[in-house]
Order: sequence, then C-alpha cells, then structure tokens
Amino acid sequence: MKILFTFPGQGTQHEGMLQNLPGTTLAQAREVLGSEVDTLDSAASLAHTRAVQLCLLISGVAWARELERRGVSPDIVSGLSIGAYPAAVIAGALDFSDALRLVALRGDLMEQAYPHGYGLTAIMGLTLPQVETLIEGTGAYIANLNAETQIVIAGSDDGMAQVAARALAKGASKAKRLAVSVPSHCELLAEPAKKLAAAFESVTLARPRCAYLSGSTGRVLWQPEKIADDLAMNMARTVRWQEAVISANEREARLAIEMPPGGVLTCLTRQAAWEGETLSLERSGVDVAVHLAKRLRA
Repeated sequence: MKILFTFPGQGTQHEGMLQNLPGTTLAQAREVLGSEVDTLDSAASLAHTRAVQLCLLISGVAWARELERRGVSPDIVSGLSIGAYPAAVIAGALDFSDALRLVALRGDLMEQAYPHGYGLTAIMGLTLPQVETLIEGTGAYIANLNAETQIVIAGSDDGMAQVAARALAKGASKAKRLAVSVPSHCELLAEPAKKLAAAFESVTLARPRCAYLSGSTGRVLWQPEKIADDLAMNMARTVRWQEAVISANEREARLAIEMPPGGVLTCLTRQAAWEGETLSLERSGVDVAVHLAKRLRA
C-alpha cells in the first residue's frame, strides 16, 4: 500500500498562510527571493498571481518536508496546476531554489498576459458534454476536469458569466467564480507557457526518487525532460485531476495527504472512486497524518 502527497492549486490561498511554517523552507525562500518573502501572504500581495503561486510552492514544500521529518515519505506525488511545482521538488526532480525562480517567472508571465478581466469559474452538477455545449460562442474554454460533475472553465469575465447563467438554467448546482485572476489551462496561455519552457532550458532536472504523477495527463513521468515539459506547459493544458486520482488508485495508493492550504483536493479525491483514506493536513493535523501513514506501513 502506498502514500500519495497532493498539492493544491490557486484558489486555496489565504492571508497569513506562510505564518508558522515548520522547518527552514521559508528562510531558504528568503535567500533566493529576498525581503519579498516577508509580505507574500499579505492581502495586498495575494491580489497578484506571482505572490499566490510562490505562497503555494513554499507552503507545500514546507509541510511535505515536515511530514518527511516525522518519518512519512510519499510513494507518489501529484499537484494541481501550480501544485505540480512543490510536487516536483518533494520528488527530488526539481531543486527548490530553481522552483522559486521559475514560479516567480510563471506568475509574472501569466499576469502580464492577462492583467485583468479574466479567470476561472467552477461549474458543479453538470457533465463535460453538457458544459462543452454551454461554452459555445462565449469564448470560454474547458480548463479543469476535477470530477465527473465538477468542470472548471477559463475565459473573460463576461464569457464566464454567460456560461454560468446558462449552467444554472440547465440545472447546475453551483457556478462559482474562483479566486484566480488568469485564464489558466487553455490555449489563451500558450504563449506564456512557451516563454516559461525557454527558461527551463537553463535548469537541470533529475530523475525523481518517487513517482511524479502529472495532473495534466494522469500519467506518471520519470524522465526529467518530460517533467520539465509538464511543469512549463501545464498552465496551457487542461487539468485532468480525476484521471490522476484514478491512476494513483491503480498504483495502490491508499492514503492521500493534501498539503496546506485548504482541503479542495481531498474532496475531489473522494469523488474519484478513491479506495483508501484521504485527508487535508491543514484540517486534520500532522499528528493524525503521521498516525494513519504509520498504520498503513505497518
């Protein structure tokens, strides 16, 4: 039986999320980014994509390292969108310092491409074919396949509002604008993704020491060059979280631990016919996670 570490994407961030992080991860981030780190999790900073993504990277790495310090290491790691970066760091494929620089650039490129008027909206209660019909003529795109009846769309505020209204009229249980200010995971970000891919050419990745499960393809990647491509291009590729969870389940993962912040992935994992236990570290606490992991390993 195996353990899966999951790392959330944008929309889960909150003010003060870097306060009281365990270990030295925040100090290491300060060595690379300087004094910027001290205000990254302020309300003003979190209005910007760069700060949000850096916070999620730093938080994910810090808490996963704390579990490892407590004797719990993953067999598989997987992240949703920006969550792929802390996953790659914990897998040993990407150096933390390189990840900080790349994520800072990633956030800048995404925000510069779409400084305002765009984002993501979650449609709940409808299937993919239904949502595909609803986006016709709106300029919106399918962005995330999170669960069978949880589809995220990307596009302009006006386009997404049209889809949301159509979805609710069609019987959707909810249409929620997410706390994401860029149209991620669609062709609107193809050019920024190419620029980020060029930056990856100066970075050396390593073969991961545990399975790196792509949230974009639902497949495990071992080759460093394929992981680099996955990281660079995932901003322009559809998230296939349900497929990733099914893949982890097939690989006999029976405990999924979601790194802070939030518990969105824990809920989505449960919806994907997960056969084991799953928990949010932020909500359940480190002690509970360690207890469950050691019981699984026994």
